[in-house]
Amino acid sequence: MNKPRGNDPITAEAAHSVWLRPPVPRAVPPLTRERITEGAVALLDEEGLDRLTMRHLAERLGVGTTTLYWHVKTKADVIDLAIDAIFGETSLPDRDSGDWRENIVALLADCRATLLRHPWSAALPLRQRPSIGPNFLAWMEFLQASLVRVGFRGKAVTAACWLLYSHLQGSTASQSSLRWSDSERAAAQEQLRRHQDTYPTLASHEYLLDDDWEQNFHLGLRYALDGLQAQIDT
Repeated sequence: MNKPRGNDPITAEAAHSVWLRPPVPRAVPPLTRERITEGAVALLDEEGLDRLTMRHLAERLGVGTTTLYWHVKTKADVIDLAIDAIFGETSLPDRDSGDWRENIVALLADCRATLLRHPWSAALPLRQRPSIGPNFLAWMEFLQASLVRVGFRGKAVTAACWLLYSHLQGSTASQSSLRWSDSERAAAQEQLRRHQDTYPTLASHEYLLDDDWEQNFHLGLRYALDGLQAQIDT
């Protein structure tokens, strides 16, 4: 029997035989919750929340949508996993070092930097439902425990906690979402100047030109902590 030539039709036909094709290597590792979380965070970082769908995530992971649904039931589940992973990137201060204010400033400043690295996450933790993942709960436990150790009790703990957390979330959400160019800021401030009889305070303090997010965050946090300190001292 003659050996088929390279361009012989028999060769092409024979290639359809399973015995003549090398085994297909495993294309992707097994799907796990950890791998889903990593894929979701990467997708959100690169494409934003609007592009997160179960189908798109499954395509990115190299699996079928049905396979993804075996591990997570809804898009909200995926967001819960992604948010908790983000809080896992934050570090908790040493409880035994520094005073309570220093620890809270360190806690919130580090979390702010983390949320800004993932701009989609800034407004999400409470957007749909409370976060109850282990990383978020550990973070919140540190914050509330810091308040309890200096004398806050009962409802005061919750109120003080949400004051601080709201400052963090508001600062990061605003910085992440505001998309004004320098020229737009200048034009808007010039309009305020032209109407300074109506808006004298806004015009004189250059309200629309102030984009020092870092300083404003830390100054506002100091004001909040001063107020909480006054509650402790009374």
